[in-house]
Amino acid sequence: MYNYNKACFILGEKQLDPSTVLNKIKDHQPTLYKEEKINKYAVLLPLMEKNDKTHLLFEVRSLNMRSQPGDVCFPGGGVEESDPDEKFSAIRETAEELGISQTDVHDVYPLDIMIPTPERMIYPFVGQLKNNLKLSPNASEVAETFTIPLNYFLQTKPKKYKVSLKAIPEDKFPFHLIIGGKNYDWRMRNVDQYFYVYHDKVIWGLTAKIILNFINLLKI
Repeated sequence: MYNYNKACFILGEKQLDPSTVLNKIKDHQPTLYKEEKINKYAVLLPLMEKNDKTHLLFEVRSLNMRSQPGDVCFPGGGVEESDPDEKFSAIRETAEELGISQTDVHDVYPLDIMIPTPERMIYPFVGQLKNNLKLSPNASEVAETFTIPLNYFLQTKPKKYKVSLKAIPEDKFPFHLIIGGKNYDWRMRNVDQYFYVYHDKVIWGLTAKIILNFINLLKI
């Protein structure tokens, strides 16, 4: 009979009994696996008063941007090491992209964190911009800005489409080490993509998902 109490684990040339193993782990504070390799971003959903109505402000990404040129998005960007927290990052990026002061953004509150890919984590926030604010968008990042009444999103259900992501192993993948080999049944992952269309503006992808989450929170 196998005696667990006398069992040991070999780590290199050092033997670790179960008690030693558990003592090493018991005070560990869980974090995200390989968190240091995850790129973190913070975005802001800017609320503005316009014609006595609440609007959301959007940006159109410059066509010179390497990533997603011409797409509609919210102001935001990478969380820098010098930023005290993600909320500061969202405000800083908004001020830089819209050409305003950080003090022009107030009442900033967090929404649900999103992880669109294993390498990216998005921290969305909602906040209010001062009334009658003059924007001077950074032309290298922002082609234009526009607003949409919040009521449009409260009253409009986005169109939903599915995108299937297929697993494609590299050429040197060791099929001989897995059951099924080259006929292994890889699970295909389906991703929901949402679309809002407001006049000539198309909002989709992560921006649409952030809006949908925000609207669902308002309806609770």
